[in-house]
Amino acid sequence: MHLVQTMAYVNATPWHGLGNQLAPNQPIEVWARSAGMDWRIEESEVRYVTSHSSDTRGLGAIHAFPQQKVLYRSDTKAPLSVVSNRFEVVQPAAVLEFFRDLTEVGGYELETAGVLKEGRKLWALARTGQSASLKGKDQVNGYLLEVLAADHPHTAFGRALIPVQVAVVKPPLAFGDLVAPVLADALSKPLVLLHF
Repeated sequence: MHLVQTMAYVNATPWHGLGNQLAPNQPIEVWARSAGMDWRIEESEVRYVTSHSSDTRGLGAIHAFPQQKVLYRSDTKAPLSVVSNRFEVVQPAAVLEFFRDLTEVGGYELETAGVLKEGRKLWALARTGQSASLKGKDQVNGYLLEVLAADHPHTAFGRALIPVQVAVVKPPLAFGDLVAPVLADALSKPLVLLHF
């Protein structure tokens, strides 16, 4: 089982084979449509129904709970989360819009973006164009990751500049044989393993 609802990517197909492949340097609007991020987060006051103990046939009264609101998708009306009425919504389009100037004039290239958990989490990842070599062999590439979590208001929106080391693994090398030397060189760096 996977949590990817929709996603888009450039270059090689991801290991899981999911998503829509795009040609490099596509406009943000194409990314939004292909990554499934072309909808809005709507909000509504929380309401609940009480039952009548004397009359089991009736629905009861509808009451409001104004201290909370429900976030839901504009396209499917699927609920995303219940949050405080002080919570400020960040729209899915904002995740990609952040990258507009960076990709158009800053030399960044979007590599993947998408929707997880029916819209509760969204992400976009761009290569910065900056890289370095470790001990002359291993290449470390810079990426900028942006995430939106509509289902967890305490960590709802974030950006991180992350170095990623790519290690090519050729069979029959065991995973354990690879881990020790990589951890010694790049303990503090996220690691992406590509298996060919």
